[in-house]
Amino acid sequence: MATIDGRPAQYGVTLKQLRELMELRGSEGIERLESEFGGILELTKKLYSSPTNGLSGNASDMEHRRQTFGSNVIPPKPPKTFLTLVWEALQDVTLIILQVAAVVSLGLSFYKPPAESKSGPQEGNTEVGQHDEGEEEAGWIEGVAILISVAVVVFVTAFNDYTKEKQFRGLQSRIEGEHKFSVIRGGEVHDIGVGDIVVGDICQIKYGDLLPTDGILIQSNDLKIDESSLTGESDHVKKGADTDPMVLSGTHVMEGSGKMLVTAVGVNSQAGIIFTLLGAAADEEEVEAKKRKKEAKKQRKKQKKGDLGEELIVANPNKQGEGEAAAVTGNSHHATANSANADGDVRNNKHSKEEEEGEEGGPTGGGGHDKSVLQAKLTKLAIQIGYAGSFIAVLTVVILIVRFCVQTFVLEGKPWDTFYANHFVKFFIIGVTVLVVAVPEGLPLAVTLSLAYSVKKMMKDNNLVRHLDACETMGNATAICSDKTGTLTTNRMTVVQSFICSEDHKTTPKFESLPHAVGDLLVNAISINSAYTSRVLPGDNPGDLPKQVGNKTECALLGFVMDLGKSYQVIRDEITEENFHRVYTFNSVRKSMSTVVPRNGGYRIYTKGASEIVMKKCSFIHGKDGRLENLTRSMQERLVREVIEPMACNGLRTISVAYRDFVTGKAEINQVHFDSEPNWDDEDNIINNMTCLCIVGIEDPVRPEVPDAIRKCQRAGITVRMVTGDNINTARSIASKCGILRPGDNSLILEGKEFNRRVRDASGKIQQHLIDKVWPSLRVLARSSPTDKYTLVRGIIESKVSANREVVAVTGDGTNDGPALKIADVGFAMGIAGTDVAKEASDIILTDDNFTSIVKAVMWGRNVYDSIAKFLQFQLTVNVVAVVVAFVGACAINDSPLKAVQMLWVNLIMDTLASLALATEAPTPDLLLRKPYGRTKPLISRTMMKNILGQAMYMICVIFVLLFYGDKLLDIDSGRYADIRDPPSQHFTIIFNTFVMMTLFNEINARKIHGQRNVFQGFFTNPIFYSIWLSTLASQIVIVQFGGVAFSTQALSLELWLWCLLFGCGVLLWGQVVTSIPTKKLPKNVFSYGSGEPINDPIADLASEDKLDSDGKDSKRTGQILWIRGLTRLQTQLRVIRAFKSTLEDLEERRSCHSLHSLRISRSQQGNRPMSDISYIDEDSTKSPSPNSDKRCGPCNATVRLVTSAKESSPTTAETAPLVPPGSPPPGGPAAAATQQLGHHRPHTHANTQNSSS
Repeated sequence: MATIDGRPAQYGVTLKQLRELMELRGSEGIERLESEFGGILELTKKLYSSPTNGLSGNASDMEHRRQTFGSNVIPPKPPKTFLTLVWEALQDVTLIILQVAAVVSLGLSFYKPPAESKSGPQEGNTEVGQHDEGEEEAGWIEGVAILISVAVVVFVTAFNDYTKEKQFRGLQSRIEGEHKFSVIRGGEVHDIGVGDIVVGDICQIKYGDLLPTDGILIQSNDLKIDESSLTGESDHVKKGADTDPMVLSGTHVMEGSGKMLVTAVGVNSQAGIIFTLLGAAADEEEVEAKKRKKEAKKQRKKQKKGDLGEELIVANPNKQGEGEAAAVTGNSHHATANSANADGDVRNNKHSKEEEEGEEGGPTGGGGHDKSVLQAKLTKLAIQIGYAGSFIAVLTVVILIVRFCVQTFVLEGKPWDTFYANHFVKFFIIGVTVLVVAVPEGLPLAVTLSLAYSVKKMMKDNNLVRHLDACETMGNATAICSDKTGTLTTNRMTVVQSFICSEDHKTTPKFESLPHAVGDLLVNAISINSAYTSRVLPGDNPGDLPKQVGNKTECALLGFVMDLGKSYQVIRDEITEENFHRVYTFNSVRKSMSTVVPRNGGYRIYTKGASEIVMKKCSFIHGKDGRLENLTRSMQERLVREVIEPMACNGLRTISVAYRDFVTGKAEINQVHFDSEPNWDDEDNIINNMTCLCIVGIEDPVRPEVPDAIRKCQRAGITVRMVTGDNINTARSIASKCGILRPGDNSLILEGKEFNRRVRDASGKIQQHLIDKVWPSLRVLARSSPTDKYTLVRGIIESKVSANREVVAVTGDGTNDGPALKIADVGFAMGIAGTDVAKEASDIILTDDNFTSIVKAVMWGRNVYDSIAKFLQFQLTVNVVAVVVAFVGACAINDSPLKAVQMLWVNLIMDTLASLALATEAPTPDLLLRKPYGRTKPLISRTMMKNILGQAMYMICVIFVLLFYGDKLLDIDSGRYADIRDPPSQHFTIIFNTFVMMTLFNEINARKIHGQRNVFQGFFTNPIFYSIWLSTLASQIVIVQFGGVAFSTQALSLELWLWCLLFGCGVLLWGQVVTSIPTKKLPKNVFSYGSGEPINDPIADLASEDKLDSDGKDSKRTGQILWIRGLTRLQTQLRVIRAFKSTLEDLEERRSCHSLHSLRISRSQQGNRPMSDISYIDEDSTKSPSPNSDKRCGPCNATVRLVTSAKESSPTTAETAPLVPPGSPPPGGPAAAATQQLGHHRPHTHANTQNSSS
């Protein structure tokens, strides 16, 4: 018999049996498990695993399991090929128009009309007489040159898309690599990548985990799971080995901990099955939709002669069908995404994409906001430019045609000749070229390049950007709401003070000096009543500090046990997790954790938690020499005043440890006698009348670099607020050390209860005008629940108190920070201490959990914004000049001085190069010396507008002087009024060359946008810039000297070249003159564009119109939209906006073959789902306010207003303040709906989940 790793190769259970088992829930699942497999322990044996030791970890065993049961990855769709991307780039409406025009131009150049010989001489010898046959035959060159230019643009675009996809995939694999999971192999706990988990593994699951596989619980403590991503049910489902042991991939652990046997991975897990179904459904729907479209077209052709009513009847079913397709693909977030390319191109999948976005509520960084700040401004600006460009282009074509017709057919009275069609094609090409030049299609490239460059560099600064737009939004941030633990502090906790048996110890006491009974109780209480995943391990090298693994507060307590000279592991080996009778896990309502263990026929309960909360539940305390004393109310207050507050004022978090005994025999004064099993669900009575063992003070020192980073933020105009679950005194002490509180600045410090009292009206509803009274001066919010954090963040974002509106960044690490991270403009999750849920809700992951990395993110964000502003300043100057010159040329001399191919060179090639040059400037510390722009400040400031118009005036004047008087000034032949078949003239070549020279030198001017005089500062620190600048200059020389007919140029002499360079250099001198004009005197509204957010999102309109008119009929509205979108290259704009919106989860779904866990990222986080009000023990566990906390204690000397609530009441919970904003999407998001649609594949899910919940 074949063996693998010393065991039989045949498992005692098949893949099919496991799949069927995982479709059951609750009692059904337990029945099947018992009857078919003999229980969970037998099933573990059948899979050759062990509940305590797990798998061996042998490579051949792992590989055999992958072959038998599958691996934990979803096979990806192959990435788009380069040719596909080329084809997509060719779909651009403007390029199509140019291609058609070029082909028509080519056709006409080869067409020899028979009438030409007769009409030729009649046209007037002055014009036609100069032609020879060779020049006439060269007419095809312009058409070919346009086609070549288009090809260059297409290849550049496709190459850019291709490299961008590659970058995104690399970034995604980096994010993938971050997701580790705890498994037991060979009796040791290992953190491995989720892709390496196999069937038979024993996984440890804990609060905050995103489950990567399906499994069956072996043991659990107070486990509650959020299954809304699979079932759509928002209630948390209680799980237990005896009640409902089935846990599913893609669900979130909201409370508790446990151990599970992995039974299904990858495509065989429940989420994987749905994923596969959705993928197939989406693909089928796509094919169906295409078929329906074709059929509808045929139908329409047949019925064209029929009346309109009939036509509508035929069109409607098609529309309905497409709506259905859209609905399915909209829900199948993953499948649709798979069929789109990485930058989220909207050209394919138009319906599904937009519908999907509609349902998700916009998956941008800003949670509730559909657009990032820059995105909104760019969209608005693109529309403004689009309208202007379209208008001028149409006007140019109309003027050229009317003027030509009047001149030729009316004034000269010539008859129509087919040869004249050439003129009309040429006018059309000029019109399209004006339009191409009018719209800055280099802008998307600049945005993409700038973001991609920044994202890459930000990785080195410990910022892992998950949503591209977050990078730029951060530059606009005006407020940062930061956690305390781990972000402002080191998150390396140690017990530095303790109060045991009425004695205050400033150092760790010796175990022998403690009363023996109390010492034993204390060591047991800490060792048992901490998550067994929290451990203190020896450092990697001799002399290193011990490594803290797991919860840092618990690690500090375990370190305290080790400092007492005892081993916590010995006690844990004796009392394993399987022996626990009941565990009340930590959450932000309890602010404590309790464990019940059997003892001598009775039970002992150990509790630890926030000192003042545990103290209230104590009736006894061990006094001098371990004597038992009553803990009276007055004694409690004295302890708070004399022990807890002084510790808190030194910035320590305080934790109390207590216990209680339930006995069957005679009970002592602090014990409880019981005859029948206590009601463990009556938590208030169980955890009461306890005996206090000790109070410890845990130090979490402020990171040494944080005070300086906060000073930088304050100098940059960013307000830093601390939001913590800690005691108000601890919070104030740390805030003073960090520099958040400064003497004499009249700051406000509130506790969560007081904050709620101030922001809610009489009926308990949160009111914006009340929040507006609090947040401007609030600096520290202590003892806050996640709900309070959400309320504060949302209140600041929606406030209209400040002129430019606030842009808020938030840091968070716990599962219940999710809603606040989601609604913030930028959410930062902790890479080390953060839970999976927090990371999925965030936009940027801080890989070092350090506040200084946020400051670097601000710097990079401002740099992105400035790079795009620099490019706009440069680009719009070129556009204004080119459009005015082409338009006036058309009106004055019936021709554009800049030919179509020349404009394409200026526009497309130089735009691409300029965007690359200006988008890759490195950030400088100067960026942190100015105030943030805020949400509504215009993208094009008055200074920029002054530069754009000032430089444009200079360039236009130079070009018009050269156009009308250049031939006389430079003593060359005039190129004005040349015929369509004339060779290129030196006159127009000089105009073209001067324009390019001025543009090149203006690129140097554009490096500064805030009115600085020294435009060369830092010029040589950016090699990309000067190498591109020099290569563009070299290309221009080649084009002018050797371009010939293709580029409509004639070689220039050295003298003429020097004139062109002189006019070019004049731009730099003129720039100094423009800088001298005071900006403040310019009117505000006239000189600023792209401000604020568009009220109606034109892109959303586009989508809805596309859906309405999907049958292809040209309604007036669609025509308008196509005009804006097609002709102004809004399509290109859309691609960028979509690239912004493409969250990296989307991208990974499209094509990365990484582990399955990511397939439910978007699902679980779509919309602001209510989450349980649970916070990380690190965040809250140790906190301790006091009844007298409004009194000042010595060490806390900041001059601040401190407000605590007048009366003691329990901390705010999720019940008192809804986490979900009104009108938010239904829980579970699109994926849940999709699951419901495909419910027939999983008949048991709904019913059983509801049963288990109830």
